[in-house]
Amino acid sequence: MTEYLFGPLIENDGVLFRLWAPQIDRVFIECDGASPQEMELRGSGWFQLKVPGAACGTRYRFHLPGGLTVPDPASRHQPDDVFGPSEVVDLGDLWARDSVWRGRLWHETVLYELHVGAFTEEGTFRAAIDRLDHLSKLGVTAIQLMPIADFPGRWNWGYDGVLPYAPDSRYGRPQDLYELVEAAHRRGISVFLDVVYNHFGPSGNFLPAYAPLFTPHHQTAWGDGINFDDAKNGPIREFLLQNSLYWIEHFHIDGLRFDAVHAIRDDSARHFLEELAIRIRRKFPDRHVHLIVENEENDPGLLSRDAVARASLFDAQWNDDVHHALHVATTGETFGYYGDYAEAIEALAKALAEGFVYQGEVMPYRGERRGAPSGHLPPTAFVSFLHNHDHVGNRAAGDRVMATLPEPALAFAVSLMLLSPQVPMLFMGEEWCSKRPFPYFCDFDEDLNAAVREGRRDELCQLPGFDGEHVLDPTAEETFRSAVLDWEATSSEPGSVWVERYRQMIALRRERVVPLVSMMSKGGHYKVRDGVLRVEWPLDDGRVYLLVANPSDRYIPTQMQADITDVLYALGEHRPDGVGAWSLVFGISAGR
Repeated sequence: MTEYLFGPLIENDGVLFRLWAPQIDRVFIECDGASPQEMELRGSGWFQLKVPGAACGTRYRFHLPGGLTVPDPASRHQPDDVFGPSEVVDLGDLWARDSVWRGRLWHETVLYELHVGAFTEEGTFRAAIDRLDHLSKLGVTAIQLMPIADFPGRWNWGYDGVLPYAPDSRYGRPQDLYELVEAAHRRGISVFLDVVYNHFGPSGNFLPAYAPLFTPHHQTAWGDGINFDDAKNGPIREFLLQNSLYWIEHFHIDGLRFDAVHAIRDDSARHFLEELAIRIRRKFPDRHVHLIVENEENDPGLLSRDAVARASLFDAQWNDDVHHALHVATTGETFGYYGDYAEAIEALAKALAEGFVYQGEVMPYRGERRGAPSGHLPPTAFVSFLHNHDHVGNRAAGDRVMATLPEPALAFAVSLMLLSPQVPMLFMGEEWCSKRPFPYFCDFDEDLNAAVREGRRDELCQLPGFDGEHVLDPTAEETFRSAVLDWEATSSEPGSVWVERYRQMIALRRERVVPLVSMMSKGGHYKVRDGVLRVEWPLDDGRVYLLVANPSDRYIPTQMQADITDVLYALGEHRPDGVGAWSLVFGISAGR
């Protein structure tokens, strides 16, 4: 077991409480409402005190000079939200219960992103267990939970967390999270967790009152950057490094998705991200633990492979480029950053073959160069999707635009995503073509709520639908409630028809595509001719996995599909001399 530096230590005759507070000279601890006791300063800013009689269930908080009372920054449970006391929780009995499970291979992964609070009507870890059979039958091999670190208020996307070791109490107790993970494992489903190490939420973060959490030497979209490389950065780095180990070790989480790593600024000799990945891989050599990044910089260095094509640091990156190109090709929308993918067919072919569309070229929307060559990476270094929380939630009404596509265009997009060799990810509810929106939502005090409402309008005013007052209030309960999934739609048409389509496509992927993906050690090649794209992914045995697709609503004469000898899947009209609207074919050729 890891020796965790932060949080309470349960011992036979009490609990040892600890706090790193180098910016103050005295700390008191209050347990279960008793008179506060002064903690001992042990050097280097560490305070501790053994409290006899304290045990699981003890509620405690720290008293700082000036009268401020704060929870434990490494609290394991906050029964009364982030402003209340912390509770001592014993997770040791969970550690050995799920000892057989070792995870699943990355190349066979089919991800399913979900928000615990909106996934079910109850919005809890335990309620989510009741929906795992649906996902198992669908063929999903991994669920990815949006962030669950404790946040202030009643509802939140999760990216405003302030207590990174405590699963938010609205979703249940820590043991309930473990039960969800164990139930998923019994069904052969891995569990991934989205974690946020680039900023803390705007309310309920007390760390800056007593520790150098931030540094002015780095600026991010949220203000001063987290202190990964300034004075006294060691404990800050360790606080977050151990947080990743904590989720994997105590809850048997199978993988982590790291939010917006481009905003993790660090000039150290070893970047925080590199140290993080190395620590995780060394700690769990006998488990399939997978690490995913979100990275606007499109840095292929984070995705490097070793001599036998294993990930050296991170397994994959969310591939926005595939999403953007496919979105433009199917919807015709070119506002905002979508304008940089206006040559949608060329962009889609390149993104499927090589990963990134921008590989060092200037991206007009950003006004600067983006990315680097990525064609040397295998397709499994990229996660592709039709939707994710961002691209739905950052629309005016939080609408799922793919769900409103004409049936031929949607069938084309689904087939492309599920049968291409990049790792596919579904966003909760898309398998029944849910029309439920997923708007941005949060819940702070009224002053901060007002600022969020105004900031939302300012940030997204250039996008269609964000026109002054005709904007959803992200802080309103009805906005959050509108995002709760409509599970009843899975049993009625067209929902049940789409669920069966997804099931069949995922089964075809598992049976025919996954074995081929395991033989792809690098990216592919592409060409576009007369509006038809062709992508070739070379296999290690000399054969080629092929895609020929027509992402348009017209018939196009072509013979680019003529050399496919083994057709895995075909959609739409196909003739020897042409392909119909929204048609595609996946197959294998003998190669050159």
